[in-house]
Amino acid sequence: MKTATVRDLRNRFARVSAWIEEGQAVEITKAGKPFARLVPAAPQRPGGRVKPDIMARLKETWGERMFSAKEVAEMRAAELEGEEG
Repeated sequence: MKTATVRDLRNRFARVSAWIEEGQAVEITKAGKPFARLVPAAPQRPGGRVKPDIMARLKETWGERMFSAKEVAEMRAAELEGEEG
């Protein structure tokens, strides 16, 4: 653990800050006695929401069958012909 004085915080904060950014805990002393301890903040976790795996769902539903744009257009045209008649 690194050690810094209150004076170091005031005059050399960039150096102390760099230690903390590197993951080091820093003990702050005042009049030669431990005064405080600075530790890196815990990393923030993103949202917490789990996104669904859409491709896995599609594969589960449709298997390996993939339709081309041409096939989709033909199927839509066939559906529309069936509705008109």
